[in-house]
Amino acid sequence: MTEFVETAAGDRVAFDRYGDGPIVIFVAGAGPWREIDFTTTETAELLGHYGVKAVVYDRLGRGESMVAGPLGLEREMLALAALIEAVDSAGDGVVLCGHSSGGSLALYAAASGLPVAGLALWETPLAPPNGGSRELADSLRGLIGDNDLEGALNLYMADMPPEILEIVKSIPAMIDQAGSLQADADSLAWAESASLAELFTPIRVPVIALVGEQSYDEVMVPAAESIVAAIPGAEWKRVPGAQHEWEPASMASELANFVGRIWS
Repeated sequence: MTEFVETAAGDRVAFDRYGDGPIVIFVAGAGPWREIDFTTTETAELLGHYGVKAVVYDRLGRGESMVAGPLGLEREMLALAALIEAVDSAGDGVVLCGHSSGGSLALYAAASGLPVAGLALWETPLAPPNGGSRELADSLRGLIGDNDLEGALNLYMADMPPEILEIVKSIPAMIDQAGSLQADADSLAWAESASLAELFTPIRVPVIALVGEQSYDEVMVPAAESIVAAIPGAEWKRVPGAQHEWEPASMASELANFVGRIWS
């Protein structure tokens, strides 16, 4: 059953929770929300059977978390902070599982001091400093400010693999919700604003970077390796998955093991 929490900015965030125990919050990347993200929902349901409380939410500007006005990184962090407070009554912290640019949001949250106990990052597409994300974020902000949401979607997705772009453009609501892409772009721009070692200095929790067995290796493997190089004790590994999506049963098992190591 859908629950709601209000942020410090007065935004309303919709979420579902499954199971009970240590908490994993799934942070979606560019585009998805609960209604269409069957893979994440199935993974969360399976995690519930492992004795983990799994939380799936609609990011601001998507699904049942629609809001007015410009969206960006800080407003997104207020939403995540409110969600963590709502589901973590014991104050033990949560594991953030970020998908794609949801991983850069998760990294920013941990570096900013939110109560994060661990990070599981699925194919987070980080690039070297000055890799172009700042320009993307600025251009995107201009298009969204001009209410050119289709242009914003086309710009953000321009470098996506054709098969993913085809799927995205087949969903009409993706255009209506394109304003939510600003936080993704801003988080990727942050990740390119300095060396990762400098940006990730505050992150001293367990981190695992996951890459699908059938992945876009030229991007995802170097990105995973850069995360491991920048965060002491971090690791990366391959798990079942293809075309930027994980396999739910394997991912649920991987996350349950990761959570078990943190709260052992």
